Amino acid sequence: MRIGHPSRKRLGEASEAAFVARGIGFNFPVAKLWGESDPCDTLVGFGWIHWRVQVKCAQSCVDGKYKVKGGGLNHNYTKEDIDFLAAHIVPENIWYIIPVEAFQGRRMLQFRPDGRGERKYEKYREAWCLLACAPAERGRGDIPGECRCRELPVRCAVCPRR
Repeated sequence: MRIGHPSRKRLGEASEAAFVARGIGFNFPVAKLWGESDPCDTLVGFGWIHWRVQVKCAQSCVDGKYKVKGGGLNHNYTKEDIDFLAAHIVPENIWYIIPVEAFQGRRMLQFRPDGRGERKYEKYREAWCLLACAPAERGRGDIPGECRCRELPVRCAVCPRR
């Protein structure tokens, strides 16, 4: 067994495991897909709906920004592939739960949890509540106007109940 820094593949697997654990901690039914043939990593249940979630992670910060890929090897993710991207900022242990409509067409997403600079995705920080919303309740692919998830112990960055 090699001791040292984990590979990028290992880091990604660790974030996927952390996502499953966190989702189960919120009492979501979570299924990890087998293999790597599908564009999503997990399915998260909400009633009869199952959201397709792709988990990505960022380990290092460059110029105050963490970067996460918005696509796979050959193309950017679309709503035909996934419903959400779960971006794990590993050093800060912060999660962003982002609807695919919010980044569709982008190759790279940048996060600045320190609050400086562009904050495009900050409203999706810890937005686990989106996984508990039916599509009609979410609004137009975005954060709902009022909290639909009174049971969850965390609140997204723009939650009116925060």
